[in-house]
Amino acid sequence: MYGTLKARKGKVFAGVALAAASALVLAGCSTGGGGEDPTTDPTTDSTSSAPSGEALTLKLGSLLPQTGSLSFLGPPMESGVLLAVEEVNAADAGITIDYTAVDEGDTKTKAFETSIESLRGKGITALIGAASSGVSKLILDGNVEAGIMQISPSNTSPDFTDWNDNGLYFRTAPSDLLQGEVLGNLIADDGHATLAVLYQNDAYGSGLDAAITETFEGAGGEVVEHQTFNVGDTQFDAQIQAVVAANPDAVAIVSYEEFKALAPALVSAGITADQMYLVDGNLSNYGPDMSIDLTGAKGTRPGPKLEDDFTDRLQAAWTAAGNSEVNDFTYAAEAYDGVILTALAALAAGSTDGADMAAKMAEISGGTGDGEKCTEFAACAALIAEGKTIDYDGYSGDVTFDENGDPKGAAIGTYEYLADNMTTRID
Repeated sequence: MYGTLKARKGKVFAGVALAAASALVLAGCSTGGGGEDPTTDPTTDSTSSAPSGEALTLKLGSLLPQTGSLSFLGPPMESGVLLAVEEVNAADAGITIDYTAVDEGDTKTKAFETSIESLRGKGITALIGAASSGVSKLILDGNVEAGIMQISPSNTSPDFTDWNDNGLYFRTAPSDLLQGEVLGNLIADDGHATLAVLYQNDAYGSGLDAAITETFEGAGGEVVEHQTFNVGDTQFDAQIQAVVAANPDAVAIVSYEEFKALAPALVSAGITADQMYLVDGNLSNYGPDMSIDLTGAKGTRPGPKLEDDFTDRLQAAWTAAGNSEVNDFTYAAEAYDGVILTALAALAAGSTDGADMAAKMAEISGGTGDGEKCTEFAACAALIAEGKTIDYDGYSGDVTFDENGDPKGAAIGTYEYLADNMTTRID
């Protein structure tokens, strides 16, 4: 469906939501990476304001989960970054990306603490990541101080909209206000009158809980139970007992990989799979890795239906780097677009300084001005070289940034599990 990024009361149709409307440096780009390019001198000035006609070099880092509770999201996002880097460098359009990938881990393992310091030490001026809103909240102020432009493919916490980031923070995924609205209405549309919400006790969980609750109750339903748990927990007996005692028609589960333990425990307690509703953090193609049959469970995930040969190109780039095939493509398009937008902003600014690129992000995404539409990096870069203003539309959607670095429009897909514990998009 198409809706606004602001949560609103009253029922709207669930489904796809949209608001107003040539060298490649691969330092640790594989899933098991996290390594660094030994040829890069951390003391070298990473900012570049090239004289007219001279090529730019962008030092780009990615901080995405290779380990931890969100590690299943690492390959799709890293594959999106890798493909975009390859295509930017192959275009020979006046900018080359020097790319380093490191491990985000999660808020429990804290791998991000050493990883982000490593990237800052290498002199990056732009960062793709973090995946987790919780991790981004812990690193964003330091990135702002260092003058690094940060663009996340998957941060969904509403808190970033008003963050004091000096205009250096962007995200290609929508706020949880939108996903929560779509999921809450999906549950109501399915005829459920009562709902329990099981959610992780962090910014991601509490944000979605609030949005789901507001929308579901605005549509006439009643949330009869809220239960929280911590990221990394493995036992949920007390929470599940409370949920079962409330006797809800449906249960919304906001988690990361904890769903692998939560789902079987819920089924054992009498909650059926078709009563379960998932979110982007746990909506995965589990296949045989899930011990129960998830047939009938539904969920939501940001991102449009991917067209043309994009997923084939992702797989080719990812497996060529020595990685196993990607199982699904959650946030791959958002990660890819983050790189393309960053490179285009650098070309438009004639600089790879973080603040200079950030100042062009709204313009090149169509948020300001009256730019010419383009959908591929090479074509967009050619228009910039001609002195034209562009409006890039990517695989993640129209990607039009507002004054807060939020996308004005975003797609939210709804999915259902089939008998093989694999998802199919239903809207």
